[in-house]
Amino acid sequence: MSKVAVLTDSNSGITQSEAKELGVYVMPMPFYINEKLYYEDIDLSQEQFYELLEDDDAEITTSMPAPGDTIDTWNKILEDYYDEIVYIPMSSGLSSSCATATTLAMDEFEGKVFVVNNQRISVTQRRSVMDALRLAKEGKSGEEIKKILEEDALNASIYITVDTLKYLKKGGRLTPAVAALATLLRIKPVLQIQGEKLDTFSKARTMKQAKQIMIEALKSDIEKRFGKDAENCYIDMAYTKDKETALSFKAELEETFPGHDIIMNPLSLSVSCHIGPGALACTVSKKMQ
Repeated sequence: MSKVAVLTDSNSGITQSEAKELGVYVMPMPFYINEKLYYEDIDLSQEQFYELLEDDDAEITTSMPAPGDTIDTWNKILEDYYDEIVYIPMSSGLSSSCATATTLAMDEFEGKVFVVNNQRISVTQRRSVMDALRLAKEGKSGEEIKKILEEDALNASIYITVDTLKYLKKGGRLTPAVAALATLLRIKPVLQIQGEKLDTFSKARTMKQAKQIMIEALKSDIEKRFGKDAENCYIDMAYTKDKETALSFKAELEETFPGHDIIMNPLSLSVSCHIGPGALACTVSKKMQ
């Protein structure tokens, strides 16, 4: 039986220290800040990132792992007595890193590295990592794990509301005119990731209303997509910077969905740089049978 390693990237919210505890590997995502290269959770912490993000003069761009770094990581893992790697990067709809990794795997690691394109990010990506780890322990091969996870790709949704439109505007996701009008009307957009893309889902006037819209969206997904049984789903959440507000929202979710072991992670820096501090996200994903 092949020994299968599970690798993901830091968009999963899994830190380097957690990875060691779980028995998985995490590729740190690279950033350029004022043309200097940083790696998430290696030489750039959440606190340092937000200090730089809130500096209007800071030039921040996201990147993907360099092909050479990816190849080096795969070789090191395979040398560590593993026969195969299941690699779960962030959603292919949000980054080209998945497509690049898929090409590298086919060209140089065929039969050794299996890149999973299951459209996940943040806590839903983390759930996929945990599923992959369990499947590997059950004796599934890398190819089997990839197939199972990709068949499960659309069984998750993420809903996000932002505290400010500044960063969506800065990243070109809103025109200056739309951003100015939305700010004037105090609109809080609710965004959705279901499948490949980040799309507008709804609009709210207050953060309280936005949170209620997201909770109702979770209920609707459970009712209409996931068999009407909340026990067959994971309810999780994520946030940017403001942990106190996030804990308050977590308490609301726990009251609405009692009995759920809700994971709460900071959103990855790759997402945070586009939506800014003060954002809240909640997710529903169907438990793998």
